[in-house]
Amino acid sequence: MNRKKTLTKKQLAVIEDLFAGELDEQAVLSKHNLNRKLYNKWLADELFAQQLNERIARAYRQSQFILARYAPLAAAKLVQLTESESQETARKACLDIISMGSTSLAPPPVGGVQLMAEQQLSAETASRLLAALAEDGGQ
Repeated sequence: MNRKKTLTKKQLAVIEDLFAGELDEQAVLSKHNLNRKLYNKWLADELFAQQLNERIARAYRQSQFILARYAPLAAAKLVQLTESESQETARKACLDIISMGSTSLAPPPVGGVQLMAEQQLSAETASRLLAALAEDGGQ
């Protein structure tokens, strides 16, 4: 059975437009005069699906880079907010800091081994967090 080795220019253009972010899926199909039946056939094609999945993976990887780049800044800002004049803002910042430990801030697995990131709070910050939570519990 002869299997095509590359995608057509039209298939590549559709994939490109799907990731350009300017049009939704149906608008991309309309732009390229592509009916849903043929598009579904493309989605079932191994090579097309592979190219699409690689683009999706690349987009997620790019977003992980952005999140990793700004995580220290966001964490520092949250710690600053624990000292806010507004008790509600301080309380929410404390809760966000505590929940950060249970979310996926750890780096992704590298070579099959999960790296463990140490997350420690200074005694002063921990005291402020506990005090803010205790104040909220009394209200």
